[in-house]
Amino acid sequence: MLLARPRILAALVIILAPFLIIGLSWLGEVHRSQKVGPLIAEAAAKQGLPLPLVKAVVWRESDFEVRAVGAAGERGLMQVTPGAAQDWARIHRIRSFRETDLFDPRTNLEVGTWYLSRAIRRWQEDGADRPEVFGLAEYNAGITRARRWAASTPGLRADEFLAAIDFPTTKAYVRSILRRNELYATGRDPGPGEWVGRRLALQKEKWIRKQKESR
Repeated sequence: MLLARPRILAALVIILAPFLIIGLSWLGEVHRSQKVGPLIAEAAAKQGLPLPLVKAVVWRESDFEVRAVGAAGERGLMQVTPGAAQDWARIHRIRSFRETDLFDPRTNLEVGTWYLSRAIRRWQEDGADRPEVFGLAEYNAGITRARRWAASTPGLRADEFLAAIDFPTTKAYVRSILRRNELYATGRDPGPGEWVGRRLALQKEKWIRKQKESR
């Protein structure tokens, strides 16, 4: 019956196509997360970080894409910058390290969790009530900016710190990871709706960056 009415069939294809794309993309995310899941757990345990938090960072940074490359040259699962990777290699005396090693998932996770753990410990020692919030901001925007925002919150309270962040992209970054962390902590995987939310958030961030660059 539908084949006899090509217009109706074409309309159905147009209507259903976005849902098919979303569904396939979501299944791809689930598959990738399961594939690198053991490595994420290994890296989180090594650095003493909560697994849901690390998994949420990987999701936000790369959507579990091993070969993801950022606009500023960030690489791999945790979008590690070459500078951070060189710091890690120097401190651990790994002379054979090359930036292309960041596309190896185990290496990338080791570097990324080391950097994140160091940031969180620093804020914990400073007395922050939720050091992971401060550490995530540092991971995204750097220690100099994180310290500037913290200077506006002498008590180092996370809610005040988040309010003091004047980079919309960093504020959205931290909040999205915290929400995903809570979801993973329940033992549940997100549905297709969350995949759409991430894509929209990334598009918004790109728009904000373009607006800043055009000024």
